[in-house]
Amino acid sequence: MFILTVLLVFTALGSMQINAQETKKNPETNRVPLKKIEGTKVSEQTKAHFRADFGNVPDVQWKRSDNFDEAVFTKNGKTMTAWYDFYEKLVGTTSKASFSDLPAEGQKAIKTKYKDYTVGTVVFFDDNELNETDMILYNQQFVDADNYFVELVKKNSIIVVRVNTLGEVFFFKQL
Repeated sequence: MFILTVLLVFTALGSMQINAQETKKNPETNRVPLKKIEGTKVSEQTKAHFRADFGNVPDVQWKRSDNFDEAVFTKNGKTMTAWYDFYEKLVGTTSKASFSDLPAEGQKAIKTKYKDYTVGTVVFFDDNELNETDMILYNQQFVDADNYFVELVKKNSIIVVRVNTLGEVFFFKQL
């Protein structure tokens, strides 16, 4: 009986270790569904959090989507969008970037793997590491982390690849 119990425990631990390794390899499997924001008006609490996060920025344009309140603004000459979740907390910001902003390894990988494509829009998502809420870009949810999103164009086809800060390139979406 003791041997059977020990075997069961080791089998269970081995299975847990494999599952943990798979989750580390593909964090997308560890995704939590986003909460829908009700109503059409951005809350005063979200606006207060924005002021605390970015200061008194003039000319902020607010919009509410299904899962986020969005603040489009310009700070230090750079246009950005700040994304706030159901809990009125900053998820992260997006801003335009250029291909040269990507890590060198990412540039090299794109030039090699997608050599028949032309680089289009590049967007940088700067994650708020203090908030675990995932993000949605290009109508696709992803585990939040600092990433570049690069649109690549070939004839009538547009794809988006995700480039992390280490320069690793991942297919993200076909548009």
